[in-house]
Amino acid sequence: MGKVIALANQKGGVGKTTTTINIAAAVAVLGKKVLIIDSDPQANATSGVGVTTEDDQLDIYDLMVHEEDPKLAIVSTETPNLDLIPSSIDLVGAELELASVLQREFRMKKVVDAVKDDYDFIFIDCLPSLGLITINALTAADSVLVPVQCEFFSLEGYGKLKNTISLIQSSINTDLKIEGVVLSMYDKRLRMAKLVVSEVQEHVTDYVFKTIIHRNSKVGEAPSMGQPVIVYDAASKGAINFMNLASELLANNEVD
Repeated sequence: MGKVIALANQKGGVGKTTTTINIAAAVAVLGKKVLIIDSDPQANATSGVGVTTEDDQLDIYDLMVHEEDPKLAIVSTETPNLDLIPSSIDLVGAELELASVLQREFRMKKVVDAVKDDYDFIFIDCLPSLGLITINALTAADSVLVPVQCEFFSLEGYGKLKNTISLIQSSINTDLKIEGVVLSMYDKRLRMAKLVVSEVQEHVTDYVFKTIIHRNSKVGEAPSMGQPVIVYDAASKGAINFMNLASELLANNEVD
């Protein structure tokens, strides 16, 4: 049975989708069977792994709103061991369409439960907001991995997300844990970045990953090529960062 990890932060622009794509690909390269669920209607995780959906392709909207078979929506990617359930702009309307549905918070959990035995890890890329889709992702997840950009306002976003997680834990998903905090977009030339790292390491009581994701041009270029950075340029600093992060994640979960 696979572990389900939601990548979430209520602040946008913190590298959440980039982290989702690249940690998932790195874990896959290390030999684990991995699935990405793209739950953002912008579908950046979908395009970021090189998937272009056709009109007849099922996506997470169809699975949550129309309860289609999740296994029919899974798409293979060019990265070995890495599959995807894509998203689409249709997901924008899902919150309204599900508003009057009983147990609407559990629609994504039904999707996950149908496929989790086929994977070692499932990573859910969340919207940068607290709406029904994000609540669905946190309800379906075993844990939350929080990317925090190395700038001051990202710490505020983390505090708000912690409150959201506490609400989910107290009402819907009592087993939800925080997998850890990942410091991303680190630029050693910036004094503020160093201060944020110091503040997080000193004051954040949850686990903070030792691996820090540095700003790297290859990480920025890779999505435009439809590839994770480990495929685009395996020798780049960004690829090495994400391989180290994946190794740390596996070690934390006592996975060989």
